[in-house]
Amino acid sequence: MTASSATKITWLGHATVLVQTPKGTNILIDPFIAHNPKHPQGFNLPSKIHYVLLSHGHGDHISDAVPVAQKHGSTVVAIYELADYVAQKGVKETIGMNLGGTVQLEDVAATMVDAKHSSGAADEKGTHYVGVAAGFVLEVAGGPVLYHAGDTCVFGDMKLIGEVYHPSVAMLPIGGFYTMGPKEAAHACRLLAPKTVLPIHFGTFPPLKGTPEELAALVEPGVKVARWKPGEEFAA
Repeated sequence: MTASSATKITWLGHATVLVQTPKGTNILIDPFIAHNPKHPQGFNLPSKIHYVLLSHGHGDHISDAVPVAQKHGSTVVAIYELADYVAQKGVKETIGMNLGGTVQLEDVAATMVDAKHSSGAADEKGTHYVGVAAGFVLEVAGGPVLYHAGDTCVFGDMKLIGEVYHPSVAMLPIGGFYTMGPKEAAHACRLLAPKTVLPIHFGTFPPLKGTPEELAALVEPGVKVARWKPGEEFAA
């Protein structure tokens, strides 16, 4: 592993995010690559992805979990039923956890928190029950606390996430239609109280109309909303 002074967060389009810690741990969240129209052209993942985290079972969040894990030697971390599902698809190393649980991933304590969304996984045999939707709080040793909300609407217990974990960086869906839009995401910011919001899950497909500019106009003063593009990196 190589060392760096900052935690790096790279947006790979839609809800796919690469987190690289100061100690060199590489974590990929919700890999949607091959059929993601917003995946940055020419971007190459690090040769080693230590962990792949899955928020829920929809194809635009798990479609590349198996090939990435197989190619990059990854352990897939997901709610128990979804971890079992990808194991049956060929992932050798999985960690099946559940809401409220915390697992230590090298220098990152990963806690699975609530989300409000559906979570069926579809394949050639139909749609399968793979647990419920979730988000992740990542507490990086010597670094920031990150929150990836997965796909969700705003919900009141985001206040508990803010009070218990104090995330400084929140990755929130803002596209609308399938998740919360800018109006609801702004309220989520009031509940979570992050310093920085990294918008995700917008602009990939026509229904996902919410924009970072709309969110920035609605958040409280002092909250920074990143106007990033796929392929761009944020240092936390």
